[in-house]
Amino acid sequence: MNQNHTEVLERQLRDVSHQMLELVQEQVRIVQELKLSPSEMQELLDKLAGLADEKLEKKYVRDLFGVVLGITTETVKAKERKPLLVSRVHQQEDTIIDLGEVRVGGGTPVMVAGPCAVESYEQVRQVAAVLKAAGVTVLRGGAFKPRTSPYEFQGLGIDGLKILKEVAAEFGMQTISEIVHPAHVELAGEYIDVIQIGARNMQNFELLKAAGEVQTPVLLKRGLAATLEEFLHAAEYIVSRGNRQVMLIERGIRTYERATRNTLDISAVPILKQESHLPVLVDVTHSTGRKEIMAPCAKAALAAGADGVMVEVHPNPAAALSDAAQQLDFEAFGRFYAEVKRSGLL
Repeated sequence: MNQNHTEVLERQLRDVSHQMLELVQEQVRIVQELKLSPSEMQELLDKLAGLADEKLEKKYVRDLFGVVLGITTETVKAKERKPLLVSRVHQQEDTIIDLGEVRVGGGTPVMVAGPCAVESYEQVRQVAAVLKAAGVTVLRGGAFKPRTSPYEFQGLGIDGLKILKEVAAEFGMQTISEIVHPAHVELAGEYIDVIQIGARNMQNFELLKAAGEVQTPVLLKRGLAATLEEFLHAAEYIVSRGNRQVMLIERGIRTYERATRNTLDISAVPILKQESHLPVLVDVTHSTGRKEIMAPCAKAALAAGADGVMVEVHPNPAAALSDAAQQLDFEAFGRFYAEVKRSGLL
């Protein structure tokens, strides 16, 4: 091939390339003006691939025009995928959960407190009396206790729920307790105001479905190693079944750090508030496991936009049947609550 012929071919290549660029730009303009749906654009790619001669593979044609038009399998799927019911895209305004005297979400943070486990009527009543006197009206207490070891205290079960109901009625409080089996979900509504689904059960899909089929509010805890996307999809299981009264709670995730029981992911609060309309709370007991830093972490959570804080309180933590090291006694709770209140965030 002589030099003159090479120069001619190079000039032709430049001319054709310029023409192609102009045509591609015109094609993009037309597609944008037509506002084709993802499926219509995919159909266009298929037709173009069918027109290609034998020298061009159909996949090459699809990939080429797909890149030009911004059409890939993933973008088509993403555009056709419906937004989650729990997302801000689906619902802009905040969901507010009405618990009688207390409303969770909408800008007024709440304090949730109570023993790790319901151990006896006397124990729960003592805690409730102190909390109500301080102005806390949402009482938590574990009746079913999924523990790491099968030899640890597993909770009082239904009897524990009955104790919570009796004490709550006496003091005019709302109650939260964890349910671990789908068969107990409907029954739980007879005794407690909010069903808690714990971290270990965040992806217990049958339990999530069962919780979605009742109208009892649900407090869903983030799993020990769950991403925020997985967390929101777990909530979607509940909401998609018809129960829209769902609250999310960050309780710390497992990392390499040993200074705290878990690692409080404070960034989860504003991200969840941005991505979802559901109320977001923070459990400062399980996330830290350290009494001396619970108040600063509670203030940080509220400053980040949390709709509430949860903390564990026990008459005599040293004698507690579960999580003795991290529960606050009444004096420590008084200091904790006063410090958080002084911040003006609660």
